[in-house]
Amino acid sequence: MVKPDGGTLAIRNNSYRKYHPRFAISQGMGYCPEDRKEAGIIPELSVRENIILALQAKRGVFRYLNKRKRNESAEKYVKLLNIKTPDVDRSIKSLSGGNQQKCIIARWLAANPELLILDEPTRWIDIGAKIEIQKQILDLKNKGLSILFISSELEEVIRVSNRVVVLRDRQKVGELSGKDINEQSIMHTIADY
Repeated sequence: MVKPDGGTLAIRNNSYRKYHPRFAISQGMGYCPEDRKEAGIIPELSVRENIILALQAKRGVFRYLNKRKRNESAEKYVKLLNIKTPDVDRSIKSLSGGNQQKCIIARWLAANPELLILDEPTRWIDIGAKIEIQKQILDLKNKGLSILFISSELEEVIRVSNRVVVLRDRQKVGELSGKDINEQSIMHTIADY
């Protein structure tokens, strides 16, 4: 939604300069924003409506999901991500922060993304929900989903990453992989710049 300064986006060996959300969804990308209350959930809608939002956007306005499919999809991801809600008709704003965050992740999983961008997915949630979300991220990664994980918490970066890119002032200052993904190496990369 913010126009980049430059560069291209490569998806399946094709380069693009389009960056609007509808294009990203059509290319199999999902995005969980840093601020779930301001940019993630739609508080007036139910858990079900929040979960199926990206799937409906991917299908298009004229290919409306029927009620049975909306319910099936929402129930599937409520169960998969262990979202604590009495039912999918419950208003999303009545859920805890961790469960709201899981609903946003469910939204993108329902749209079957190839790349899921998670921007601070565990910020401002309790430790139990944080551990549960990290477990789900690891499960998704192990199933082959590409995840771009953005976090200021070093411990969780180390826990969930195969490769770590260190940025400063929107510039890449280092890249680590394998055994080099540890606190000392990351701090050294940050300090050396």
